[in-house]
Amino acid sequence: MLGTIVNVAAIIVGSLLGFLIKGGIPKKVGDTVIQGLALSTILIGILNAVKVNNLMLLIISMVIGAAIGEAIDIDRFLNSVGDLIESKLKGRGGKVSQGFVTASLLFCVGAMAIVGALDSGLKGDHSTLFSKSILDFVFSLISASSLGIGVLLSSVSVLIYEGSITLLASSLKGLLVQSVITDMSAIGGLLIIGIGFNILGMGKLKVANFLPAIFIPPVYQLIQSLFMK
Repeated sequence: MLGTIVNVAAIIVGSLLGFLIKGGIPKKVGDTVIQGLALSTILIGILNAVKVNNLMLLIISMVIGAAIGEAIDIDRFLNSVGDLIESKLKGRGGKVSQGFVTASLLFCVGAMAIVGALDSGLKGDHSTLFSKSILDFVFSLISASSLGIGVLLSSVSVLIYEGSITLLASSLKGLLVQSVITDMSAIGGLLIIGIGFNILGMGKLKVANFLPAIFIPPVYQLIQSLFMK
């Protein structure tokens, strides 16, 4: 859990600094930096998506994941959480919903979050999550200055998401072969591209509703292993 704890701490510190210097960063500078981060986010997503191992499985996972996510309406749930917190703060926390949802998705669905948490749980190797912490620190600092305290609250999402993967990794060791991890990362890459488009204002994709797609490859591997026995 060390890697996850460091990642969460980096987001909290970065968000607090960003929130404190909110008035210290000119709007046009903040907007341009956010756009730069959005473009970088899209590039990271593309680089992960093109490494897909099983393209047909990726497509099927996106379809099934979208159906499940839309039925549950994860996007609406996350936004409602942000709206509730925003109402409690009575406007003092900025765009809480937008910051919470955007940051939670960006910090959680990336390949580094998945692979890093798996390495942490399976091998005790925290290096990937340490590297991710540096990137998350920079993004949380910049984004919190414009989106407010919602970015800080996303640290809870990261703790639950990465922590759960780390703790479950050892028990799922037989299913998490390299091909499955690669496909999970590729799906995460597609979602990251969607997040980048949303940040740039190029679309209003309900990226959160695609999250179940990430977990379809392990289920497919389980079914395949059962039939092969």
